[in-house]
Amino acid sequence: MADFDFSVLGTREHPTLGLDTFGDAPLDGAPGNHPQTLREVVAEAVLADRVGVDYLGLGEHHRPDYAISAPDVVLAAIAGQTERIRLGTGVTVLSSDDPIRVYQRFATLDAVSDGRAEVQLGRGSFVESFGLFGLELSDYDRLFAEKLDLFAALQAEGPVSWEGSVRPPLTGQRVYPTTAAGRLPAWIGVGGTPQSVVRAAQYGMPLMLAVIGGSPAGFVQFADLYREALGRMELPELPIGMHSPGHVAATDDEAREQLYPHQAEVFTRIGRERGWPPYSRIQFEQAASAQGALFVGSPETVAQKIAWAVRTLGLSRFQLKYSVGSLPHEQRLESVRLYGEEVIPRVRALLAGS
Repeated sequence: MADFDFSVLGTREHPTLGLDTFGDAPLDGAPGNHPQTLREVVAEAVLADRVGVDYLGLGEHHRPDYAISAPDVVLAAIAGQTERIRLGTGVTVLSSDDPIRVYQRFATLDAVSDGRAEVQLGRGSFVESFGLFGLELSDYDRLFAEKLDLFAALQAEGPVSWEGSVRPPLTGQRVYPTTAAGRLPAWIGVGGTPQSVVRAAQYGMPLMLAVIGGSPAGFVQFADLYREALGRMELPELPIGMHSPGHVAATDDEAREQLYPHQAEVFTRIGRERGWPPYSRIQFEQAASAQGALFVGSPETVAQKIAWAVRTLGLSRFQLKYSVGSLPHEQRLESVRLYGEEVIPRVRALLAGS
C-alpha cells in the first residue's frame, strides 16, 4: 500500500468531483429500453470527459429498472472514447461475484484505459444477484467478508495463498493481468455502519459513504471513526468519498421540477418493496434543502452544497448520482454539461477561498 499514490483518487486539498449512474431505465416494457439506455450512458460519459468531470462510476444491478449489470463492459466501451476521466463502479456487488474475476476484469480495464480504472466494492442495496447466482441470503455477511479478504490479498499482485469457506483455497497462485501501478485502486462503499467503516481502515482501502437520506453532516461521525481507525493502525490518511443523488439545471426551480416526479416515482416504487410510505413533496424539499442529501438546483446552488459537504466531512471525492428513474436523456446530458462546465469550477473556487 505504501508504494501506491492514493492522491490520484483525490485529496482533501484537491478533491476529485465525479458522477455516478446506474443506467436507470424506463419501466414501460419496451424491448429496446436497456440497449438504448446503455448507449445513452456511453454518450453521457463521453460528454463528462469532455467537460472536465474527474470520475464516472457505474452501479451494478440485476433489476428491470437499471440497465447496467456488467459495468466493466460498459466502462471498456467508454474508455475507448475518452481520454482523462477516471472509470470505476458505484458499486461492484462483490458478495455475488468472484473476487479473482473482478480483479482481472478491472486490471484489464486499467490497461486499456491507460491507468484510469478503479473499483468500489460493496454489498449492494438490492439482493437480486443472490438468487440469480445461486447464493443464499443467509450467507450475506460471510460472503462479503471472505471475498473482500481475498480481494485485498490480490491487490499485492504477487503469489496469493488464501483459504476460506466460500471457494477453494489458493496456494501461491498468481492472478493476471497485473497493473502498471502495481495495485488496482479499490474503495469500500458503506451505508453507514461502524463495523464497515473500521473494516475499510483495516484493509487500507479508501472509504466511500453512500449518503442518500438525512444530512451529510450526520456522517461526520463515520469519517472521524475511519480516520481514528487508520491512526490506531499507524496507517497514512486515505481518501474519503461521498455519493449522493441530484440534478443540475439552469435554475433551482427548473432543476426541482424536472427531478421531482422521477425521484418520487422511484422512491415510492422501491418503498413498496421495503414497506415505506409513498414519497412526498415534503420529503423531496427537505432532502433538497441546504443540508439535505439531495444535490439539486442551479450550478451555484449545487456547487455551494458540494463545497459545504467537502468541508464538513473532509472529503477527497464527491460523486453526484445524476440519473434518476426515467429522467430524459436530454436533461441528463444538460445536467452533466452544467456539472462539468459550471459546478466543478465553482466548487474549486469556493474551496480555494476557504
